[in-house]
Amino acid sequence: MLNEFARMSRDDGLVMQLHLGSLRDHNGPLARVRARHRRRYPGRDRLDARAAAVARGVRQRPGFAVILYTLDESTYGASSRRSRGHYPAVLLGCPWWFHDSPAGIDRYLDRVVETAGVYNLAGFVDDARALTALPARHDLWRRRTCGWLAGESSRLPGREEANRIAWELAYGLARRTYRI
Repeated sequence: MLNEFARMSRDDGLVMQLHLGSLRDHNGPLARVRARHRRRYPGRDRLDARAAAVARGVRQRPGFAVILYTLDESTYGASSRRSRGHYPAVLLGCPWWFHDSPAGIDRYLDRVVETAGVYNLAGFVDDARALTALPARHDLWRRRTCGWLAGESSRLPGREEANRIAWELAYGLARRTYRI
């Protein structure tokens, strides 16, 4: 089914997004009572296997892109970097849900950028249904990425480079990812 969705996304010029590692409705009686308020909980995911299956299904044809998000922080390290390295169409999504916090964003950037690099990220996109939360979440992302870049200043050639990367993380990456 994922391969068919990937093929249709590619054919329609859309970007496929996979939110992996999300365990829903694990408590049946509670899920039935509170159906409108379903929650996601972290579960172990197999980022490599799913990304490989999708990438093989579309054979990495031009125009296909898939963004991988995860709730399992341990996959930020090895799995997400390997998936991105093997499959050029794979981009890494920003931290979400439990990791959408100052410390969570810092951990994400520390683990992913070191080996995957900034330009293999999808930038910050938001799927919040609470319209009032959007400005606050984007502001948090911008502030934390700039704070993280300030801590990485010894690795960057200069202020201009830091400014360019900050702009990319806040705007440029997402714009290119979604082709807008």
